[in-house]
Amino acid sequence: MKSKSNIITFIFIITALFLALISHLAFRNNLKNNVENFNSYHFLVDVCFIIGAGLLIRFVIARNDKRNIGILKQLQTINTEIKDSNERYDIVAKATSDTIWDWKIQTDEFVWNKGIQGVFGYKKEDVGNSSNWWFDRIHPEDSLKMSVKLYSFLEQKTERWQDEYRFKCADGSYKYVFDRGFLLKDIDGKAIRMIGAIQDVTKQKEEEQRLKLLETVITQTKDAVIITDTDISENPIPNIIFVNQAFTKMTGYKPKEVIGKSPIMFAGVKSDSTELQKLTESIKNYQECFIETVSYKKNGDEYWVNFSMIPVTNKEGEHSHWISIQRDVTKEKNQEREREQLIQELTRNNKDLKQFSYITSHNFRAPLSNLTGLLNLLDDVPIENEELQEILNGFKRSTHLLNETIDDLVKVVIIKDNPSIQKEIVSIKEIFENVFFQLNNQINLYKPIINIDIEDNLSITINKAYLESIVLNLMSNALKYRSLTKTPKISIIALEKENSVNLIIKDNGIGIDLGKNSDKIFGLYQRFHNYPDSKGLGLYLVKSQIEAMGGSIEVESQVNKGTQFSLTFKKV
Repeated sequence: MKSKSNIITFIFIITALFLALISHLAFRNNLKNNVENFNSYHFLVDVCFIIGAGLLIRFVIARNDKRNIGILKQLQTINTEIKDSNERYDIVAKATSDTIWDWKIQTDEFVWNKGIQGVFGYKKEDVGNSSNWWFDRIHPEDSLKMSVKLYSFLEQKTERWQDEYRFKCADGSYKYVFDRGFLLKDIDGKAIRMIGAIQDVTKQKEEEQRLKLLETVITQTKDAVIITDTDISENPIPNIIFVNQAFTKMTGYKPKEVIGKSPIMFAGVKSDSTELQKLTESIKNYQECFIETVSYKKNGDEYWVNFSMIPVTNKEGEHSHWISIQRDVTKEKNQEREREQLIQELTRNNKDLKQFSYITSHNFRAPLSNLTGLLNLLDDVPIENEELQEILNGFKRSTHLLNETIDDLVKVVIIKDNPSIQKEIVSIKEIFENVFFQLNNQINLYKPIINIDIEDNLSITINKAYLESIVLNLMSNALKYRSLTKTPKISIIALEKENSVNLIIKDNGIGIDLGKNSDKIFGLYQRFHNYPDSKGLGLYLVKSQIEAMGGSIEVESQVNKGTQFSLTFKKV
């Protein structure tokens, strides 16, 4: 570059001298007065001017060359830095798991790195090159908030921006992301470009939400929660580091009064030493433990507490804490104690009642038998007095009713005293035939319409005497509580299902008001109609016999429309 400047300067001087010489010769030949000194002087001035101008030009060109060399070196340095920066960008873009984006704001050009595919599953051809594609994939609930924050940031022209939102994946799901951007501005401070990186924080967000949920559960649960450390060097039960509000409500102790102390402080005279020993052994062995014992409140009141002690481990699998869930079960304990006392009392009463029933039935049997025999003898004696005959007939009915009542009471006692009964294969049709034979007189008297639908060869393994008694009771009730204004109708259905046999006995009698009596329809000594020979034992006995055989009974009834009993027995 230096030699080029010298050549230019030299050529300029030679040219200028040549022009000066030509000019001098021309002036000398054309001027009338030939003054040598004058001419020589001017020639010398011209030469000096030309040489000075050449040197000045040389200085200017040299200085310009120096500046150009500096600019060239600067450009080379910048190009090298840009090349290095691009290489570093490519390396970072390939190495990072973040999704890097480049937004040219003025032209709305958007460029994504390969993270958009690796993290969110988008193919290259599916990725848009404008900001609209980006905004369209932000969750609708987050889009407005994020847009406002971003454009407020652009207006403020601060350099750094960050936000959290949900970004849509190619499969339609959403991921929580943490987005950071760096703003580039021109010399006038105008935003021209923004480069950022999107980080997938879904797992962290889910973990954060899970921890918040656990915190809510711990703080709001009605059970007392105690968290302790693992140091048992001073106490067999490690010291408390956290208690929730429910603990304070249960014990009366505030957190500051128990933190740093061992839960052994809640034990007292009536605390079960065996249970406490089980607890300390479990803590030594880092094992889960469940115990129940008497504990003591701040005011000295004792209460029953049921609690667990569960070891907690950190990410490295190291035992870091113990968590205890405690519940006040004093009420349950008292109820249990009362229940045991009641059971004992009921057991004693049942024994007394059974003894009384046996004694009563035995003491009544002999006189009733004698009385029945005497009344039977009177059947052969003609009695002309109608009033006397009516008295004797009433006496017979009362004697018969008393005998049936004693029989029913004995049956009830037998059922309650013998939960296991003998079973055999029984034909359903045979049972109904026996019942019809026993009710022959009533059937002939009231002449009911009886519809029977029983599957052929239908049988069941059951106690025959119980089933016959059940059917007899229900059939006799259908006749006894018939409507006086219409012909009695009785429908009998017996069918076999996959695992059960169903019996349905339906009548059109006077019915039962279930609105008033649904809760006591199978109760002892419950009467729903004003019939003089009603004992209030029939349905109670029916239900007791059915349940003794593992069956169930349901009733549907409407006043003046009739009643339906549905019986279900297991096949086995």
